[in-house]
Amino acid sequence: MSHAESAFTVPGSVNVNADAAAYQKLRGHLAYLKLGAAIDALPGVLDAARDGQLSVLAALEQLMAAEAAATEARKLATRLHFAALPAPWTLDDYDYSAQPGADPALIGELATLRFIGEAGNVIFIGAPGVGKTMPAAGLARAAAEAGRKVHFTTCENMTRRLQAAAAEHRFTTQLRFYSQPALLVIDEVGYRVLDEQARSMLFEVINARYLKGSIIATSHVGIASRAERLGDPMLAAAALDRLLHHGVIVAIEGPSYRMRAHQQRAETIRAAAAAAGRRTR
Repeated sequence: MSHAESAFTVPGSVNVNADAAAYQKLRGHLAYLKLGAAIDALPGVLDAARDGQLSVLAALEQLMAAEAAATEARKLATRLHFAALPAPWTLDDYDYSAQPGADPALIGELATLRFIGEAGNVIFIGAPGVGKTMPAAGLARAAAEAGRKVHFTTCENMTRRLQAAAAEHRFTTQLRFYSQPALLVIDEVGYRVLDEQARSMLFEVINARYLKGSIIATSHVGIASRAERLGDPMLAAAALDRLLHHGVIVAIEGPSYRMRAHQQRAETIRAAAAAAGRRTR
């Protein structure tokens, strides 16, 4: 018999079998309630209670805390799976020293996630490679970790899926998919010139989320050029009006993150090759 099975047994008592039976019943109750983490924690908690390290109340709290932590971990895993983030980036991964054009105070304010509670929007604008997607994904991850439902997509992928749904007479269902998350990240807006149907569907998403859910958009196209890239000045104006009504623009100017990484790799290779050459002499 384990210590856990006799945790509350008085030495020499004839109630050993009764305590063992109670222990098995407790495990059975926890299993019936599908509290697997509490089952795993049970022996150690009962041993600590037997040794006087925990009161009965503290033992119960530890069991429930173990189960609560496991439940939250499962829920977070589910939220992150739905989020479909491009990489496991966090806001702490962003290197402000490598990108002096980013405003740490502004991104720090966005990291409070207050804009989500206000159904506000964020638009990251900057040249290709300056580091727009990383903070967008980092904010999305922070929101998921805070219990919010989020989803990440590119503009092209989203409009393509909406077009396919429309062809299969399930556009409303697909639009609801993009309307329901508390935060929707739309990456690479304006990267390609959209056709008329895609432009209309992008607007439908923005309109459906207006004052109801937040959007983070990234784009290498400035606000003044957005109408040209969308191909419809009136539709572009209507979309921007909704995005900017409760929105903030984060302009990032500076060197390309990707080019900097490429240069660092090239320097490392050159240094290794030079060292190898010296060794062979």
